[in-house]
Formats: sequence, structure tokens, C-alpha cells
Amino acid sequence: METSNGSTFGSVMVVGGGVAGIQAALDLANAGFYVYLVERASAIGGAMSQLDKTFPTNDCSMCILSPKLVECGSHPSIRLLTTSELTALEGDVGRFRAKVLQHPRYVDLSKCISCGACAEKCPAVVSDAYNAGLGKRKAIYKLYAQATPSGYAIDAANCRRIGRGKKCSVCAKFCPAGAVDYTQQEQVLDLEVGAVILSAGFQAFDPAGLDTYLYNDHPNVVTSLEFERILSASGPFMGHLVRPSDHAEPRRIAWIQCVGSRNVNHCENGYCSSVCCMYAIKEAIVAKEHSKEPLDATVFFMDMRTYGKDFEKYYNRAQSEYGVKFVRSRVHTIDRAPGDRLSISYTTEAGEQSEEQFDMVVLSVGMEVSAEATALAGRLGISLNSYRFAETSSFAPVSTSRPGVYVCGVLQGPKDIPFAVAEASAAAGAAAGDLADSRGTRVKVRELPPELDLGDESPRIGVFVCNCGINIGSVVKVPEVVEYAAKLPHVVWTEENLFTCSQDTQERIRQAIKEHRLNRVVVAACSPRTHEPLFQDTLKGCGLNKYLFEMANIRDQDSWVHQKEPGNATEKAVDLVRMAVARAALLKPLIERPLEINQKALVIGGGISGLNAALNLARQGFEVALVEKEKELGGIARRLHHTIEGLDVQSYLAELVREVRGNGRIEVLSDTVVAGYKGYKGNFVTEVRTNSGEERRTIDHGVAIVATGAVEYKPTEFLHGEHPMVMTQLDLGRLIHEDGRGISKWRRVVMVQCVGSRNEQNPNCSRICCQNAVKNALTLKELNPDLEIIILYRDMRMYGMLEDYYTKARQEGILFCRYQQANPPAVTSENGALRVTFSDHVLNRSIQAGVDAVVLSAGTVAADNERLATLLKVPRNAEGFFIEAHAKLRPVDFSSEGIYLCGMAHGPKLISESIAQAMAAASRAGAFLSSKDLTIGGVVARVDPSLCAACLVCVRSCPYGVPQINKDDVSEINEALCQGCGICASECPAKAIRLAHYADDQIMVKVDALLEGVL
Repeated sequence: METSNGSTFGSVMVVGGGVAGIQAALDLANAGFYVYLVERASAIGGAMSQLDKTFPTNDCSMCILSPKLVECGSHPSIRLLTTSELTALEGDVGRFRAKVLQHPRYVDLSKCISCGACAEKCPAVVSDAYNAGLGKRKAIYKLYAQATPSGYAIDAANCRRIGRGKKCSVCAKFCPAGAVDYTQQEQVLDLEVGAVILSAGFQAFDPAGLDTYLYNDHPNVVTSLEFERILSASGPFMGHLVRPSDHAEPRRIAWIQCVGSRNVNHCENGYCSSVCCMYAIKEAIVAKEHSKEPLDATVFFMDMRTYGKDFEKYYNRAQSEYGVKFVRSRVHTIDRAPGDRLSISYTTEAGEQSEEQFDMVVLSVGMEVSAEATALAGRLGISLNSYRFAETSSFAPVSTSRPGVYVCGVLQGPKDIPFAVAEASAAAGAAAGDLADSRGTRVKVRELPPELDLGDESPRIGVFVCNCGINIGSVVKVPEVVEYAAKLPHVVWTEENLFTCSQDTQERIRQAIKEHRLNRVVVAACSPRTHEPLFQDTLKGCGLNKYLFEMANIRDQDSWVHQKEPGNATEKAVDLVRMAVARAALLKPLIERPLEINQKALVIGGGISGLNAALNLARQGFEVALVEKEKELGGIARRLHHTIEGLDVQSYLAELVREVRGNGRIEVLSDTVVAGYKGYKGNFVTEVRTNSGEERRTIDHGVAIVATGAVEYKPTEFLHGEHPMVMTQLDLGRLIHEDGRGISKWRRVVMVQCVGSRNEQNPNCSRICCQNAVKNALTLKELNPDLEIIILYRDMRMYGMLEDYYTKARQEGILFCRYQQANPPAVTSENGALRVTFSDHVLNRSIQAGVDAVVLSAGTVAADNERLATLLKVPRNAEGFFIEAHAKLRPVDFSSEGIYLCGMAHGPKLISESIAQAMAAASRAGAFLSSKDLTIGGVVARVDPSLCAACLVCVRSCPYGVPQINKDDVSEINEALCQGCGICASECPAKAIRLAHYADDQIMVKVDALLEGVL
């Protein structure tokens, strides 16, 4: 039993090692807490590791996840407890005692070298659950190629010796490291933790019980997860698109949506699984890209729920650029057709019967809470909702019914990766707030070897070329590239790696550096934007300066753009590697200096997001300055009265404002705007002024959170602004709140969806409009049960648990009528009487209805943030919303370090989602403020004063305003402010400025290498 002298324990247990659990663990560890990461499987990674690509960027899932796996596995303050489960939790918030049952893996991880000799010789062959049963594995196995921990484990139930009592010991006999240990026993660990985060993930719905879909009887009917493994480069078919029955490439594939979701007749899952529409679109696009021949892809759906940021654009691209066909119909039955084909009969929107044949059918299965997660909740005393997801509040989205126990990811409710990651950070921030007094009391510090002094030692370069399955190896002839690299000057070691970013390959790189005395490393793989820090960290662990690393991007710049030209792609890969090696030979060590951090935060925006971010940071122990441009706090929430669940928004907001104003660590500056911004990560200086301009002051701070919100679109269509009874949903909400009696006289109301959204001016979905309409419609029905309500919609996007309210609305007699974008409803007024004309797709005729009111579901548009974005030098998209650093794995970070975003400044979202993002941003900011490892220097520009003519070219050209003319009349560059963009160095006419790591000779040698043999 570990002990602690503080009032709280400075350690946290995270249960579940998927992407949400990994993010929570890393955030907490980086914030100064020790983390126990508990995972039932033999490796972390969860469902994300099984995916091929991720939407809407089509990034390789494993490529972007792998660095996180390695970071988590090597972090000194994270202890991985695989093959383990939390069995009991006693105590209260801050001082829990947890019991963890660790099952034996029968392999000593400290000895296992992950060579695979054991699995190669093992005689027991079983179905591979990780590959969704599409392939086989041995009883001793590694969960997947890039698994962390990278060692093997024995499946005791299928092992001939352990599970069946036979005398087999083949794996132990052939293990060169003596890592197999049949004597391992279960262990019970008794651990002290201050908080617990549950991120137990999900299980895919099993369609075996739906006999009308032939899932049990036909090999070419597969689930969406099975299809992901078919497409995956690490899957059973190495990323080649084949159908299971005969491994032939399919020509026609159908996707059937809502299998195991939105269905209370066959599976009792009334909710929407939130992600299925988008992953079906993604799979259709990727399948078309994988297919060697033209592929026909058809998606059968009820409502296309592409509600996320840029999701609608992705949907439109699937149709316009890729030719994916979308059919609005719920398929009841799949029938057999000749030649292992499948027949689908369906009813079109026009009511006509149609039939098509396909080579494969993919069932887009929903997400469920596993029996194991349900049992865990029972052991911990956590309340679940009717669908077995954790019971949370819209105002406390990551808090469970037990104080000190938090939840994130799909266990909280169905969601995609970005919101699972954001919730993970939010849960970490909540836990950090509980344990602020014990921050740093249990962390372990990574001890790095002293950096080697290379002196005048000649370059000794190692080249590691990544195969990465279909991403690179199916296009580029990797062995030829490796063979070529071995002949290049200064190269003393080359090798091909299946996945260079995996944990075991990092160990191979470390061994190669040691054995071959490498002093430069070149990796030919994917993008340095995502992977360079991983490999640089590996070099640091070997005593090499991290800047002695070079990367050749043979994926993004080669295999992805030359998929149909393997010969030319291989030649280009050779060129890229030759260029990288030439530059590597000239690389020099660079020095970075420790950075002192101002531990105060600035939050810009005083709506619900900004208030929650400020309050969480204060709970973590940090001083906060909260700047709000309006006189009152609350933002757009001041116009909201209740949530769709019936919670009182104004009461919550009033209490939230009271807490913020009463917190001694938070300074509230209302009626104030940001007027100036300068500085660098950890040391920013912001000038603020009151709107009147009478008062100005500066704020020194280490981080900033942008929470400036969004605004309601102001309609100019449908007689809005011309007729008093044409209003928006926010207007209706106010009217309900102020004049419920007047509404009782209404006889008919029509609501029109997608007003100001999903059009050329604002192509994305505004996410919240459908639930606003249903919420207000249900309230109207409560006030006036006889009122006729018609909602005219294009797609009802009631994702997650919102689907229940959509179902309730239909049960209450609220009518839903779909309209086409090309044929919208028309609103007219005759002598003040409103009429709405619309087409009914069921009756197939035009309907004209007199109404008492027309309610427009107006979209959400970005606030006017152009000046703020310019001051902070952070990007916005075409619609004006701020752009996060990475759509999947850094949803609340800007690319600029030390600046974060949350709420509707990022894009439209519900109150619960805004609160979660706010807490996530506060968590990320808190981890930054707690960091002891931040540095400045490295890739920065430096001035040679003897060459400077003080011509001011650098001063005028720098987008960050860094160069200044000093008292000696020469340019001076503050390396803490320099962003390393190189514009000043390229513009300087006297060549007085040099950008470290990108000197002229280092750039020109790459150009010379490219043109070698050409000129």
C-alpha cells in the first residue's frame, strides 16, 4: 500500500486505455499527477487502433494514434496496468483506495523483446478478435503490430498448456529471451488514488440476432468494424479491398445505416450512435480510393447526421467528388443473389419499389456499453441511464453520481473521437481541480542521459524506412529504397520497419544508435507535423541532440499522391531519402534554454464556456483574468431558458456567475476588449481596454483561452423582420418564458429548419437547431396540447440521446415533413395572415397551411473575431470559426503553444458540449502551466550584427513583429518570440539573418541532391 502525507492523494486512476483514457492519462501526468492506467486487454489503444482512417481529414488512424501510444507507454508518471480490472473502490474524493485485479499474461514484459518467435512456433490457432474474426492468431500473441506495451501475452483459455492441461511448452522453448513464464498468478494491487476517471469505451452492436440481414449466413455481409479491418494496412488483408467469400475485389458495396441504433423493435437501442453516418461516408470514400477498379458505393440511410465541424462539407464532397450514392430508405431485408452476391429491395422517397444487387453489404452498427463496463459501474456505485450509459448532467457532463469519479468517451454517451478526447481532458481537469493541493507530490521525473559531445566526428547516419502497409508499402517498393539508402554517403545503417512509429521500433532505433554509433537519424515515413516529436524524443533518450534528426515524408508527399504510379512513386521516394540524407549530414546540435512560465491565465469571453474555463483553472490553483466585452456575463446563454432535458439554464447561469465573481483567484473584467497582444508561450502580455476607451491596462499571463462564442444568424428570408409572427427559435424561447398564456390561443405553428445553414454561404450544419426545434415544440405542446405543430426539415439531426426527444415529439403528435433544398417552403402574408406552402413527399403534393406563427431554426454563425484572430495570430476557417491544431487529437489546442479554444468559438455545440470543451481547455492550459520541461531556442533566427544595415526589411516582413532595431542600430530578434518561420532570413538582402537548422547550405544541399544526375 502506498501512503501519502498530504490531504489528498496525488495520483489518479484511469480505467480504460482507448484514446480517451490515453488522453486523460497524459493530461494528468503532464499536469503533475501520477497515473495508473488500467486496461483489460493486453495493450492500450482501444477501438481507434482498429480503424483504418479517421473523418473528416482521412488521416491514417494508427499514424496519428501511435505517437500517443509511445508517449503514454514511456511517460515516467504513467503506470500501465494491462490485463487488469478495477474490482473495488473505497473512500471519498481525494482519498480513495482502489483494488485492481491483474490477470497473468504469462510473459515477462521486462524480458520480452517482441521478436515473435513464440507466436511463429505456437501450434494453437484461434480466431483473431482484434481483426473482428476475419483472421487467425496464435494462443500467444501481440494484440496488434504497434501495440503498447509491445510484448506478447498468452491467451490462457486457448493455450494448450494453461487452458487445456497439455504438456506443450513450445513458446517457452523457442523464446530467445526466456520471457515466457507459466507460473504467473493473479495479483491484487491495493492503490491510493485521489480520483478515478472511467473511459471504458464501447462494444459494437452484434447484428447476429437480426436474421433479415443474413449476417450469420453470408460472408459478404460484414459490420462496419469488420470493414475497417479489411481496409486497414495492419488488417488481415493488408489494406487490400476484398470481399471475404473469395477475396475478390468488390465492384458494388452497400452500407445500411442505423443497425443497432434508433431501433426499439429489435434491440432496444432507441438512441442514435452519433458516428455511424460519418464513418459510413468515410468508408465509402476510402473504399473508392483503395479500389483498383471503379467502385459503386451506395449508402442507405434515414437521416444523414453530419452535424460536426466540417462534416457537411465532407458529405458534399463524397457526392460531388467521389460519386458516392445516397438513398434515403430504411432497408428491412437482404436477400441472396447468384454468385455470392446480395440483393437489397427498398422503397424510394417517391414510394416506388426498387431492387439492386451488391457484392458486399456493410452494416453500420451502433455503439453499446459492454457488460463488463456495466458491471464496473455497479461495483463503483455509478448510476446509469436506461441505455446503460453513465448518468451525467448537461451542466456537469463528466461528473458521475459518485463524487470524485468522472467519465469520458462513449461510456458517457455515443460520440466521435474529437469529443471523446475533449471529454478526457475535461475529466482530467476536473480531477486536477479536486487534487490541486497534491500536485507534484507523486510524479516521477524522466532521467535523460547527458548529451553526447560529437565534436568534429564525421556523420554516421542511420536510415529507417517505414512500410506502413497499404499507406506506403503497397505503392512504394520499400526494399528498393532501403537498398538505395545503404549506398549513400555517410550512411552506416539502414533497415525497413513495418511501422516505424511503434514502440518496439523506437527500441530498435535506440539499439541501432548504440550498436552502430549513429550520430544522425533519418526516418522515411509519414508527416513530421505529427511524428517528428516522437522520433526526436527517441534521440534525446540516447544522448543525441534532437535536432540531429531528419524526416523524409514518403507518405503525404509520395505514396498518397501517386497511388496509381508505383514505379514513379518508388523513384520519388528514393529522391526524398537522398535529399534527407544529404541534409542530415550537415545538421548541427542546437541549444534550447529552460522557459520560466507566468502561472496566470487569460480567458477571453465570459459566456458559459469562458466562465467554466476560468472556474476550473481557479480550482486547479491558478490565477485567472476573465475578459468579457459585454457588461453582463453569460453570453448567448442569457437568451436560453431551459435545456431539452428540462434543466433551468438561467438558474445555473446565475449560480455560475456568482461562483466566478466570488472566487478570489478570478478577476472579472467586463465591458472590456483585448486591444493588444504580444509575448510568447508562457509569457504573454495582453493589453485590454474598456469599450469606452477610458481605461487601459496590461495583463501578464502564461496561457490564453479563447471562448468568444458565436451568434445567431439573422434571417432575411421567410418574411423575418417583416411580419411580427415570424421569429427564430431563440425568440420563441423568450416568448414561451414571458407569455405562455398568449401561446395557448395558437392553433397551428410551422417550424422551418436549416435557415442560414447548409447552404452556399454557410455550408456546415449548425448542430443545435434540430434539438432547439424539438425542445420548443415539446414545450408548446405542454402549454397547448391542441396546438398543431409542423416541423419542415431536411434531416433531423437528433444525435445521441437526443433521439429520445425526437421519438417523444412524434408520439406527442408533432408532424415532421421533409423538404428538399431545391424546393424550400414559402411563407406569405395576406392582410397579416401567415401562410406556409410546402411539398409533402409522402402525399406527393403541395400543401398550403394558415399558421399563427412561423419559427425559423436559424443557424449559428461565428462572432466577429477577425481583429482578435489577427492579434493572437491564430487561424479561422472560411466560416469564421477558429481552427484547432488537429481535428481529432488536439480539439481544444491552437497550433500556437499556450493558446487554447473552447465552446462555440470552435463551432456550434450544445451547452453540455461547450462546458466539456471549456473544462478540456482549462485542463490543457493547467498542464501547460504546470510543466517543468518547456524550453525556448532551437529553430530560431539570429542576426549577425556585423552584416546588418538596419534596412528594416526584417521588421516589416515578420508576421509576428519580432525583429526590432536596438540601441546599436542593428536588428535584434528575441528568440523567445521567434516562431522559426524563416521569412526574415529569406528577405534579408545582406544575408545578416540566419535561421538555425535551416542554414543556406542545409537547404541547398537538398536541392543539389534532388537534381543529382539531372543537371
